[in-house]
Amino acid sequence: MDAQSVEKCIICGEHKQEGIVIVSEFICDACESEMVHTDVKDDKYHFFIHQMKQIWLQNNA
Repeated sequence: MDAQSVEKCIICGEHKQEGIVIVSEFICDACESEMVHTDVKDDKYHFFIHQMKQIWLQNNA
């Protein structure tokens, strides 16, 4: 990703410069880090799963 571009994170909805793109959706570094460190028993885990499903739903619509 270009260092100057600003993208909207599909997880938190904030506009950030640093992150990753999965399929065609951006996930900021902060959300990526939080996701990989969240235990599956944590309530936030289900939120992340729901947000990630949006990637597949948008691309299959």
